[in-house]
Amino acid sequence: MAGEGGDARGGHREALTEFAPAKINLTLRVLGRRADGYHELDSLVAFARAGDRLTLVPGDTVELELRGPYGGATGTLSDNLVLKAARYLAGSVPKLRCGRFVLDKRLPVAAGLGGGSADAAAALRLLARANNLAYDDPRLFAAARESGADVPVCLQSRARVMRGIGDVLSPPLDLPGLPALLVNPGVAVPTKDVFATLGLAPSADLRPPETADVPRRRGDLIRFLQDRSNDLERPAVAVQPVIAEVLNALRLLPACRLSRMSGSGATCFALFDSQRAAAVAARALKTSRPAWWVSATVLG
Repeated sequence: MAGEGGDARGGHREALTEFAPAKINLTLRVLGRRADGYHELDSLVAFARAGDRLTLVPGDTVELELRGPYGGATGTLSDNLVLKAARYLAGSVPKLRCGRFVLDKRLPVAAGLGGGSADAAAALRLLARANNLAYDDPRLFAAARESGADVPVCLQSRARVMRGIGDVLSPPLDLPGLPALLVNPGVAVPTKDVFATLGLAPSADLRPPETADVPRRRGDLIRFLQDRSNDLERPAVAVQPVIAEVLNALRLLPACRLSRMSGSGATCFALFDSQRAAAVAARALKTSRPAWWVSATVLG
């Protein structure tokens, strides 16, 4: 929390800040496409120590200012999920105090990192703080669900299994920290294009979800992940072939235990046994691929 104290309706305003961590799909199965056109998913989701930062100066308006290296790539303000989430919540909470949001956009956009969803979830947490709403207030979850498929899982930013269209969540999982490297080659991959390339026809016959327990020890978890995949990786590579180049570059890094695409791409991740190994790999990749976005982090 930063800024001057005081009542937002008076002369002083108190700026509230939330971190919006990147969402990483460690696994992603597409169970099928429902009769209504939505795809049913089964995904083990974790969150990174890399992310955006959102600040709210409480007030009587609803505004958004974009900053940061990717602030100019987020599209029109009217389509931003931060404003959509705020308006959905204002529709269910009488006299909701909103204000001016400032988004420091550090994550690439349309990148498979759930950045927009994480920003929307951070906006809902900020509004909860500004209005003394409990984080388990059902109106927060309802606004998250209306804002986008990935927003509910980002509300608490805890590792979970995410099913349905993103609205069916397991209890939080206590995963071990996974030292990782996140890499984006600087291309946007619209999710709708990836699903269109996947080409599933609507059907009432859906594959069953995963039933195995998620391991809690790092070595066991990495082996568990090695036996699974991301079903959107193949169609995403067809949309943006550079993703295959990223995955191959990650596989060739010393000490890489696993490389995989996150979400619908184009960001890929590599897992390591230590943060030092991830940092060494990051330095090597930044040298060989200076145009790529590279971030050494920990997933959990």
